[in-house]
Amino acid sequence: MSGSRIHPVILCGGAGTRLWPTSRRNNPKQFAMVIDGFSLFQHAIRLVDAPAFGAPIVVTGTDQRFRVMEQMGRIERAPGAILVEPDARNTAPAVLAAALHLHAQDPDALMLVLPSDHRIPDVDLFRAAVAAASAHALAGDLVTFGIQPVRAETGYGYLELSDPAALLAAMPQSLVRFVEKPDAAKAQAMLEGGRHLWNAGIFLMSVRAVIAAYAAVAPEILTAVDAAVDEARMEGCFVLLGKRGWLQATNISVDFAIMEKCSNLAAMPYSGQWSDLGDWASVWRDGGPDADGNLLVGDSQSFDCRGSLIRSEVPDQMVIGLDLDQMVVVATNDAVLVAPRSSSQRLSMVVKELRRRERSEADHGRRGHRPWGWYESVAVRDGFQVKQIVVSPNQALSLQSHNHRAEHWIILSGNARITIDDSVQDIGAGGYVFIPLGAIHRLENVTDDPVVMVEVQIGSYLGEDDIIRYSDRYARVEAV
Repeated sequence: MSGSRIHPVILCGGAGTRLWPTSRRNNPKQFAMVIDGFSLFQHAIRLVDAPAFGAPIVVTGTDQRFRVMEQMGRIERAPGAILVEPDARNTAPAVLAAALHLHAQDPDALMLVLPSDHRIPDVDLFRAAVAAASAHALAGDLVTFGIQPVRAETGYGYLELSDPAALLAAMPQSLVRFVEKPDAAKAQAMLEGGRHLWNAGIFLMSVRAVIAAYAAVAPEILTAVDAAVDEARMEGCFVLLGKRGWLQATNISVDFAIMEKCSNLAAMPYSGQWSDLGDWASVWRDGGPDADGNLLVGDSQSFDCRGSLIRSEVPDQMVIGLDLDQMVVVATNDAVLVAPRSSSQRLSMVVKELRRRERSEADHGRRGHRPWGWYESVAVRDGFQVKQIVVSPNQALSLQSHNHRAEHWIILSGNARITIDDSVQDIGAGGYVFIPLGAIHRLENVTDDPVVMVEVQIGSYLGEDDIIRYSDRYARVEAV
């Protein structure tokens, strides 16, 4: 190997519908503060923040690339590169794109593929497991990490090993086969049989071995992704993969496309704590329920409740649970979930049905994140909308106009530089401006403090796509 460090590849493209209403397309679970003061994505970055690892490569979508930068900036970490997918194509194309990108820099590199939405609190133990698996990966094995099971879980896939003693081994072991998510009876039988690990979806392998595997068992994906990488263009630290090639890639997981068809597989047992936080039941379990089995988050209170998760995500909204047993209650500022804890894995079906009914709440919360900061809808009625807008230090909205609305801006704190057609003025807290329909305008924050303002939109159409951009420092060429 020409370099001694392992290159982390963080897959950051999922939506996490089973954690609705906290997780949605415009705020997927990897970016949400589900457990503590850091997001799951930030935890993934911190997990590989050690001398043994290179700067992480993040694979994400167009809509989330600025969230990646913003969240990495908050923990003062820089990416090696951010590969931007033109469209979601599952994990098989994403893993290959990262392998091809790395191969161009170092053909002998090792890559550690990590989901961005898992919780691995035993950092030192995990890093030791990665180090223990390195020799096998260098020798050409595709090493997949398996978790010591602690219950008969039906929400995970499994890895079958040949020897029960191998579950506690400190080195990679021979893998018999992958097992898809089982029913309850089969899960219980596998737990009792002592030859199965949970499939964590974490891989350590050389880029040579990865590319060779695709060439052998999925050449059509290799052809498409190779074209997308060749067509890629750089935009700062973003590598914008070519759309024409990318859209030819099969939408399939790396397990189905590659791993289940290859013979050079090994499983690295991992006995530390791990969770994919795939549903509210797992959040309840990992959050540390109290003596009554309750997990209370935010401004929530319980009275005679047992085994329940009660979560308020609205600072000025109290949520009360009374005589609840094994329930989940999650309240956001636009939706409330009430369900038995055992039903939380069915939320994907609920989200799918909400989409069919054309309910915007299925995918979009009231807060929208942008490269310059964020906004939150406070009130939406026929003909007007009220938003709170926060513009981060030294950031700026695009120079833009609207065809269907006028806007009133009231600065609550900070100092804003505001352009309206040919006029430019600096306005501080308490200041107000009116942006007429069709006026070309922009707000810039040229200070080191956030600008907070209230925007009142008035017009016949108030959608986010009513934006004509003339210039934009974030190179957004399409309305969002």
